[in-house]
Amino acid sequence: MQRLPGLPAFRTFEAAARHLSFSRAAAALGVTPAAVSSQIRTLEDQLGVALFVRTSRQVRLTNAGTILLAGVSEAFATLARAVGQLAAADGHTLRVSTSASFAAKWLLPRLERFRRDQPGVDVVIDASEAPLDLASGEAVVAIRFGHGHYPGARADRLIEERVFPVCSPTLLDGPHKLRAPGDLRHHPLIHLEWQASGETWPDWRAWLLAAGVTDIDTAHGVRVTTYALAAQEAIAGRGVALGNTSLVGDDLASGRLVRPFDLSLKVAADFAYYLVTPLSLAERPLVAAFRAWALAEAAALA
Repeated sequence: MQRLPGLPAFRTFEAAARHLSFSRAAAALGVTPAAVSSQIRTLEDQLGVALFVRTSRQVRLTNAGTILLAGVSEAFATLARAVGQLAAADGHTLRVSTSASFAAKWLLPRLERFRRDQPGVDVVIDASEAPLDLASGEAVVAIRFGHGHYPGARADRLIEERVFPVCSPTLLDGPHKLRAPGDLRHHPLIHLEWQASGETWPDWRAWLLAAGVTDIDTAHGVRVTTYALAAQEAIAGRGVALGNTSLVGDDLASGRLVRPFDLSLKVAADFAYYLVTPLSLAERPLVAAFRAWALAEAAALA
């Protein structure tokens, strides 16, 4: 088996390759540029290849350097995932991956109740809507909107979604009162441009059609990519948004938002928020406790 250089050499190489500068790599590592240069030259001697082309003004990777950078980056990412799994395996840290909007509008406002039931547990929220890689170990629990089919994982249906207009209560009695769906022509419409798992979220055109209104132009208005931003605009009274069951509940309960009309649209059949855990981790005590808590919170919302 070929003897590999030590980890510090690869760490120095990765910094130099990422910055394409020995001086910037030195600043990032807290050493001198001369130390970086010496470490790189020693690594090149050990490997028997040139990793950088050096000029008077800059350095750039050789083909060999490019190949090594890919391998080193992958190795460091694997190490980071392993360290994350160790933290999760100690029984005191739970990593939860979910969208920024779901975290802000549903999970975080309720999380203190879970932490109160599980004293000493640290919960790390990873705000992400990236496709799940259940083999990576980056998150022990994920909450995703989708169809619920996640091979190699347990998926518990958390919240079914319905979509309906919401607005600030000030719009109900303003100069253009919201009494019927047709009154929306006097207010900016807040559009949520978001897609999950290939399914398009119900939009204003669909809701107005269901309400029997066909003469309102839905091409204009404020367009945002997260529900948190849509809710912020609606709470400020700058328009009417389409809210959904899970993310609007607290704002309705507090009176920050109201529903001017009863009509709601159901999201595509079988699509909902799911709590997803790898099968290998699903029955860990902390994971099972979080699942039971989250399902109870969702049932209370329903």
